[in-house]
Amino acid sequence: MDAVRASDHDRYLSALYAPADKRDALFSLYAFNAEIASVRDRIHEPLPGEVRLQWWRDVIAAENDAETGHPIADALRATIAANRLPKPAFDNMLEARIFDLYDDAMPSRTDLEGYCGETAAALIQLAAMVLDPQEAPRFAELAGRAGCAQAITGLLLLLPLHRRRGQCFVPADILAAAGSSSEEFVKADGGPGAQRAVAAMIALAREHLNAFERGAAALPASLRPAFLPLVLTRAYLGKMEGRSPLDGAARLSALGRHWLLLRRASKGWPAI
Repeated sequence: MDAVRASDHDRYLSALYAPADKRDALFSLYAFNAEIASVRDRIHEPLPGEVRLQWWRDVIAAENDAETGHPIADALRATIAANRLPKPAFDNMLEARIFDLYDDAMPSRTDLEGYCGETAAALIQLAAMVLDPQEAPRFAELAGRAGCAQAITGLLLLLPLHRRRGQCFVPADILAAAGSSSEEFVKADGGPGAQRAVAAMIALAREHLNAFERGAAALPASLRPAFLPLVLTRAYLGKMEGRSPLDGAARLSALGRHWLLLRRASKGWPAI
């Protein structure tokens, strides 16, 4: 719980709206996600990062019940076993995170959406399986849309950090349409096409968010906690449309986040 509260406060707050007997499982998923998402921050070369991701693969694939001595890994393994979560989903998530370790350009919008699907969308679907394994499969497509909206927004929030270290998640085809390139985008002010590329990324996040919200009214109350961070995604995008992520990360007040989550947790999403 403490690890998630410190590293992923939005998901931490969302998990508090889950039934008490489901929270530890959600926290283990979110702690794992935070752990592998931050590997790049703790390394200076890609190879140690790949070794770390492989360690996670081996831990998850192991069939024995022996403890690893790593509290997050042991909690995750218990969650996978207790909820019969599909191990290939974790393997795909770890494979996608290899991209984080390098400064390679994201080739296309399709590649970006695939990355989002294997990371944020998979995490939402796994959380839904913990919350209600009978209902979760019906909303896998909705989880895909939600994950793309959430992940693209998250990448925009991290834009200043990524640019400082020469990393660009904006797809090459979007950059080309904006008259830019990944090399130009990470330099200084990003060049004349940077704002156009960012606007296109915000529009792409909005496209997925709108698609999610059109189907969100059908979500049963049991699954809401898995999707609650999308309430904050909409708020972050609203902030970005007023102040470009190139000029600094968008912020929401603690009170504002609590209010948005409470309202949606209690009432669900309106029909559109």
